[in-house]
Amino acid sequence: MMGIITVEQIVSVDGFAAEPDGGLSFFEAAPFEDDDRTDSAQMRWLETVDAILLGRRTYEMFAAYWPEADPATEAVAVPIARLPKHVVSRTLDRAPWGDGEIDVVPGLDEAAALRERFSSIAVWGSLELTRGLFDAGLVDVLRLRVVPVLIGSGWGFAPPDLPQTALRLEHAETAPTGHVLLQYRVTR
Repeated sequence: MMGIITVEQIVSVDGFAAEPDGGLSFFEAAPFEDDDRTDSAQMRWLETVDAILLGRRTYEMFAAYWPEADPATEAVAVPIARLPKHVVSRTLDRAPWGDGEIDVVPGLDEAAALRERFSSIAVWGSLELTRGLFDAGLVDVLRLRVVPVLIGSGWGFAPPDLPQTALRLEHAETAPTGHVLLQYRVTR
């Protein structure tokens, strides 16, 4: 059976995954930490994930933070450390990660081939990669973690010329903090 690719994006209520300058300060505008259910829902999902796929820019942010993150304060540091990681890049020859390295795949064809090795692949952030995956019809599941804040403008995660794509809601969960988790199956 072919593995699935799940894109998870943290977005503002108005649907932006990054601010106009590429910043992510809206994440902190309404912190998740008041609600343990947000972390527990994330941890339950991560138990089903076999691999992580990142774009180059997100890889650089992750590699600068996650190898040294304290699991006592960052619960997701444990699965991030454990799971095989891959970065899609045409410019990187190697991808250092802490004391080791992660795999570099040069393009979408090679990223798609990971579906033959892993049953569930998570893509975080990685807006250009996400757009390419949508364009290629490789996104199976879309998870949106909606932050209760409006930012007015910014970067979306879907390609601007994406044809209308139907989604089937698989799961919705709200937190007292106002955050909402929405999980959709992409119907083809």
